[in-house]
Amino acid sequence: MTFLPDVSTLLTYTLAAILLFITPGPDMSLFLAKTMSGGRRAGMASMLGATAGCCVHTLLAALGLSALLAASVTAFTVLKIVGALYLLWMAFDAVRHGSALSVKDEGRVEVSFWKTFFMGVGINLTNPKVVLFFVTFLPQFVDASDPHAADKLLFLGLYFVVLNTPLGALMILGADKVIALLRGRPKLMRGIDYSFAGLFSVFAIKILTTSTR
Repeated sequence: MTFLPDVSTLLTYTLAAILLFITPGPDMSLFLAKTMSGGRRAGMASMLGATAGCCVHTLLAALGLSALLAASVTAFTVLKIVGALYLLWMAFDAVRHGSALSVKDEGRVEVSFWKTFFMGVGINLTNPKVVLFFVTFLPQFVDASDPHAADKLLFLGLYFVVLNTPLGALMILGADKVIALLRGRPKLMRGIDYSFAGLFSVFAIKILTTSTR
């Protein structure tokens, strides 16, 4: 199965994907807010909608990166360097500003499953940070000289979605506890921020040093 990365790369990618998931941001805020206002059904609808949008982003990113790699290994390497610099910026921003969790108490309201689903799709597709992140994140785990790099890019993009979907479902099932945990433990959130910053800095430095040899 040539589309599978080596074990160490897959384990590192899995750790990065999980760390990215547990770092509070717009998606987590949406899932938790909809769960608290409309119940678990609404939370699942928003999560599935965002997941559908994420599938579109990852497929477009992986196919676009594959096309770039086929056209020019040099251009792909340049993109990896730019992506490494972007990851460094994300790491710095995580330490400087910290995670953002915004869950307003809107009271319990009856909501349409499909309306909430498409809201999740819309928020995900119109978020430029999502596509920018995947365009710069995925290449860090693929060697430009790998003849199977295109297959691995597609696998990693879809693997990210498959990995995070059950994690999202578990978070929604325990939404009230998740909110209380994150709001009541600022040190925990800062720990997540520093872990995120540290891991993504390592990714960035690794690709920069590799590319400048």
